[in-house]
Amino acid sequence: MNIEPEHFHVLLNHLPLVGLMVAVVVLVAALLLRNRPATVLGLALVGLLAGLAWPVIESGQSSYVRVRELADEDGKVHLRHHMVLAERWDKLYYATAAVAVLELLAAWRWPRGLQALAVLAALLAAASLVAGALIADAGGKIRHPEFRTGPAPVDPFSGDEHQHSH
Repeated sequence: MNIEPEHFHVLLNHLPLVGLMVAVVVLVAALLLRNRPATVLGLALVGLLAGLAWPVIESGQSSYVRVRELADEDGKVHLRHHMVLAERWDKLYYATAAVAVLELLAAWRWPRGLQALAVLAALLAAASLVAGALIADAGGKIRHPEFRTGPAPVDPFSGDEHQHSH
């Protein structure tokens, strides 16, 4: 079965946002309850779901040219804006995933530090959610004019027919 990158992107793109939101709820609830097994679960979910930003970004980059061909002029501006935001904030998702996984590993060596370390993962995940909401907002406007409530963002490549190189 061969899934086109733009379809793969659409299938996965909600996981680093909606999935990570659920993971943060689990992690914060576990921290408030001071429940070690639930904290470990929350960290594992944060690590997994933040890490899924990687295939989402890769599939988005692979589908850039095809989606650009399908978009209207305002949609092309939103596509470029979506791409710029994703490339600007992808490192935050990767850092969130890495911190969550490292904290899981550190928890085996230093079990008493789990609660304090998990707070860092929760904060990074919350920041990733804010970035993800901005990225998703721009992405939704590419092919859905009904979501465009104001003027298109300033085109970061105005006057330059930027072809995404990934």
